Amino acid sequence: YDDDFVERWTHGFDKLVPHIEPYTPEWAEKITWVPAEDIRKLARLYATAESASIFQGTNTQDQTANGTQNSRAFAILQTITGNINNPGGWVVSPRLSLTGLGLPTERTPIGAEDYPLFYEVWGRKSPYGQVVCFPDSVPEVIKALIVTAGNPVGSLPDSNAFKEAMKKLELMVVLDLFMTETAELAHYVLPGCTHLEKNGLAYSYNVCHGLPYLMMRKKAIEPLYESRSEFSFWKGLAEKMGFGTVFPWGTDEEVVELELSSSGLKYKELKEQKVAGAYYREKKYGMEEYETKGFSTPSRKIEIYSETFEKAGFDPLPTYREPDQSPVSDPQLSRRYPLILTTGARNLYFTHSQHRNIKGLREKSPQPCAEIHPKTAKPYDIKDGDSILVESHRGQIKVKALVTEDMSEGVVSIPHGWSREANVNLLTDVHCREPIMGYPQMKSQLCSIRKLTL
Repeated sequence: YDDDFVERWTHGFDKLVPHIEPYTPEWAEKITWVPAEDIRKLARLYATAESASIFQGTNTQDQTANGTQNSRAFAILQTITGNINNPGGWVVSPRLSLTGLGLPTERTPIGAEDYPLFYEVWGRKSPYGQVVCFPDSVPEVIKALIVTAGNPVGSLPDSNAFKEAMKKLELMVVLDLFMTETAELAHYVLPGCTHLEKNGLAYSYNVCHGLPYLMMRKKAIEPLYESRSEFSFWKGLAEKMGFGTVFPWGTDEEVVELELSSSGLKYKELKEQKVAGAYYREKKYGMEEYETKGFSTPSRKIEIYSETFEKAGFDPLPTYREPDQSPVSDPQLSRRYPLILTTGARNLYFTHSQHRNIKGLREKSPQPCAEIHPKTAKPYDIKDGDSILVESHRGQIKVKALVTEDMSEGVVSIPHGWSREANVNLLTDVHCREPIMGYPQMKSQLCSIRKLTL
């Protein structure tokens, strides 16, 4: 490790060393199925590289039992090797300051008490922590729901739990382009307009992307027929209910101007700018900007040992937690459902539950499939292309088998976004959650498979 960097810029390294002693490559091999020697090779390769970085995705950062602590472990690896704000290392992304449009609230949002750390740090609820608490909050806490441009029944874990909760609502309204499975449950379905019919900003979530970017979406035509943009809908509703003062802007262009007001950018400049590729801001490497003010932590250093976590009742150092459903944590359930179910792998042709109505894309990916290893398929006499039934303790679905050596033995991978009897979220359990932020454990649940015959 980089002794000089650790000494100058970190807090708690002395507590890390004894903490990680039990986490040997042999220990990790048992739960990852990765040979201990391969783990050692990777560790040495990373530690001895001139520069190195780790890109975090949904497989590690969220949708797992250890998402938050995984992220902290990766950050610690970057830190102790000195790969912070250096070329090829973990780059501190410049943050673009946009003016928020959040409305004042009178109550603490659901999920804030269950997963308080996110709420305390960011001043808003965890999006995952709020979502997973929804089914248990109806109808006692939540009486009505408005869904804009989303299909939670198809995209969120435990579809049946969400369906049953939505049926108990006193009012449910959906603003969308299509009659989705979620829209079918609504009391009112209103026509939304496309991205070509409204102005807006798109800003990447730069916590996990090394290259944050801002995109200006320019309206090409006026909304057709009776369709409305989200802004038009919310503004009209607020005015009808006597809350027009919280939406004082006349057009979506004025909203964009407000969002940009604290950024140094101007709406008119972005609107008139011709498309000519990307414009980059010069990146300054090194630790100079932290010499005087330090980092935004209590110690003003990179906190390997986090007192903030400790005060909130969580492990101050990354600690492994077995998923709620696994052969180790629930051997009785695993006897009935012996395979590991992972969901949410991205399909290049679709986005979540969108675009399956486009003929050209369906030709590329015509049907839902479950990826399984040949050794997983063999005991069930399953061959590539066979129809199979995948079952969990929450439900069952019918899909085609895609037998491939790309998948680990003992694992079943099913993409989300397909509807009806192929909706993989009929299998997932909303109560299997990461304990700190409330992430649903969509990468580590249990299932069984069997071949279907005509």
